[in-house]
Amino acid sequence: MPFRSLDDADVTGKRVLLRVDLNVPMRDGKVADSTRIKESAPTIIELADKGGKVILLSHFGRPKGSDPKYSLRPVAAQVAEILHRPVSFAADCVGPQAEAAIAAMNGGDILCLENTRFHPEEEKNDRGFAKELAALGDLFVDDAFSAAHREHAANTSIVTVSGLPAYPGRALKTELDALERAFERPQRPVAAIVGGAKISTKLELLGHLLAKVEILIIGGGMANTFLAAQGKAIGSSLCEKDLITAARDILVTAKSRGREIVLPVDVVLARQLAINAPSRAASVDDVGPAEIILDIGPRTIAHVISALARAKTLVWNGPFGAFEYEPFDNGTMEVAEAVAELTAAGRLVSFAGGGDTVAALNAASVIGRLTHVSTGGGAFLESLEGKTLPGVKVLMVEG
Repeated sequence: MPFRSLDDADVTGKRVLLRVDLNVPMRDGKVADSTRIKESAPTIIELADKGGKVILLSHFGRPKGSDPKYSLRPVAAQVAEILHRPVSFAADCVGPQAEAAIAAMNGGDILCLENTRFHPEEEKNDRGFAKELAALGDLFVDDAFSAAHREHAANTSIVTVSGLPAYPGRALKTELDALERAFERPQRPVAAIVGGAKISTKLELLGHLLAKVEILIIGGGMANTFLAAQGKAIGSSLCEKDLITAARDILVTAKSRGREIVLPVDVVLARQLAINAPSRAASVDDVGPAEIILDIGPRTIAHVISALARAKTLVWNGPFGAFEYEPFDNGTMEVAEAVAELTAAGRLVSFAGGGDTVAALNAASVIGRLTHVSTGGGAFLESLEGKTLPGVKVLMVEG
């Protein structure tokens, strides 16, 4: 993709509007998970060290107007702690308070502006609001991949209404490079694991992947709908009955294109979803009417790992079972460990992302052992569907 490079940006003494994602979980008024802050820390430090006046832009939560509960002030304090340098704060993201705080900055200073969503115009992608934001800076850098699927003022119109020179930050560029490596120039064969509860949220993804991968591994609750499409009894398991025909069509399409589809051959069953609920492993042909499919069984785990051993590239979105509840985490944990080992051995290039996927891989303690794990959530999923994200599109230059 054609982008300007931060390597070529002269930021000395310039006001750099840096879009980051500070929409982090809070507990008792403090940041509970600072992953997203740490991801953008290298970009913030680089711009400051080059003499830029670094102005952080971010949304936080879903406030109804200027709600103090959604102020970025405590988050800015955590940013300062992670960066080991001062971060000042302005109580608005536009207007006199923001302008005065920026006017007081010197090269190398870092300032965090208040939550952009305190202004309803942000989510409406209002051009006037975007012009107010853009007037605060000399150039724009976007390092918030996890927000890049939203067509909001601080993501898109801030560039299109102003003509500000726009650059991807280091974290955003890492995400884009990983996606390109996974789909535009992958080592083949390519395998994809698609899990999660529902087909309805991933129909576009499945359709796109059939054109991109050689092996499609389907897990989670959505696998139940595919099993039902094959005529299997699935007991009281989650199933989207209105999408059984769609699942059947996907299986037919896969076969016509010569794609390998991996579905469960055995499953772990229980009568209720609870930690350490009584359970049993059984063939997919032996599911009782009152039983619920909550994980893949040992033969399926072996089958999945065998398929991955034949692949060169993996894209993973969605867990295999109800991983939050032992013992229904076993399938996801064992596959995650196998993926990590294949990656470490240089036999697999592994990409994973999505909220539940990251949580599962974190529980399996393998995040640092995969090639790339995206915290992008919806942005990662839309990228897998082949969509160009609005926040990425505005950064592209003609070339």
